[in-house]
Amino acid sequence: MNWLLLIVAGLFEVTFAFCLGKARTASGIEIILWYVGFLAALVTSMALLIKVTQTLPLGTAYAVWTGIGAAGTALLGIFVFKEPATFLRIFFLFTLIGSVVGLKMVS
Repeated sequence: MNWLLLIVAGLFEVTFAFCLGKARTASGIEIILWYVGFLAALVTSMALLIKVTQTLPLGTAYAVWTGIGAAGTALLGIFVFKEPATFLRIFFLFTLIGSVVGLKMVS
């Protein structure tokens, strides 16, 4: 159950990065709404991370959380924000995902 909560926490990390990206291009009241979404996702992500570190090893939980956030945000940048998908970027994204999976397997 804690691994599932950790994955959800990582997805909320991606959500708050998405909100930051959308706020950058928004205007008027829409900016405030995106920042409210950012804060809600940030608080949720941190609360879930705090909960899972009570039973999972801190180093592993934090590395998996940031790995999910980094990989998810990079994919979000490529697919939603039209950032370049170069060979090296994709290669290192796969190595990051492989590292996160490896940490899960040895924990």
